[in-house]
Amino acid sequence: MRILLSNDDGIYAPGLKILYKELKKLGQVWVVAPVEEKSTTGHSLTIHKPLRITRLSDDFYSVNGSPADCVYLAVRQIIKAKPDLVISGINRGANLAQDVYYSGTVSAAREACILGIPALAVSVAIDFKNLNESQVNYRSAAKMALKLIKMMGEWKLPRHTFLNLNVPDMPFAKIKGIKTARQGFRFYGGNILRRKDHRGKDYYWIGGCYRGFAKEGQTDCSVIEESYASLTPIKLDSTDLQFMASLPEVLK
Repeated sequence: MRILLSNDDGIYAPGLKILYKELKKLGQVWVVAPVEEKSTTGHSLTIHKPLRITRLSDDFYSVNGSPADCVYLAVRQIIKAKPDLVISGINRGANLAQDVYYSGTVSAAREACILGIPALAVSVAIDFKNLNESQVNYRSAAKMALKLIKMMGEWKLPRHTFLNLNVPDMPFAKIKGIKTARQGFRFYGGNILRRKDHRGKDYYWIGGCYRGFAKEGQTDCSVIEESYASLTPIKLDSTDLQFMASLPEVLK
């Protein structure tokens, strides 16, 4: 199997290195990742500045761009062919509910999907309020990803669909398994920090704290809370077909 591995936490992220070791059990692996952290950059391609590819070692490359840039350049310039699979992760933090629109990790998998390549985003659901960096269970997420990839060989992933896997931050033996679940909805605080620079001009920090999720049946959020890994198939087409059906075909 030929696998492309990327992420949004950067080429030196511990989750990337741990996942790389697991994926090597399946075949050839190229790693193409941002030179620095690109969390919450969403799905963007860099067209207003030059991009540079740096080869760090055999099959390890960094790019001074976004996660989507990394996948785009990897397929068209580095590998110069479509790999069998693109994996993005392991992200330091969950990508649940509407997080998928902000996530650089998910955007790398989405870019692969746009290019017609089966793709999987992998994240570990860290509790940032009680975070101990040295104890994050990246290995559990890597083992769960490997288990899922082996299962994927039995499926035919639909065109324009990719997979989003979130894994609880706990030892592998304590994870109850994998459950499929739809996207939920998470709540975040809307606090904005205002500061002044040395010239007296205002500047701002945004990024609210997590406040919980909507309790509305089995969602990716509830599955993680139950100590299961959550698997959500995501389509490129986000049309609200139900609402569209209620609209007149021609709007006057």
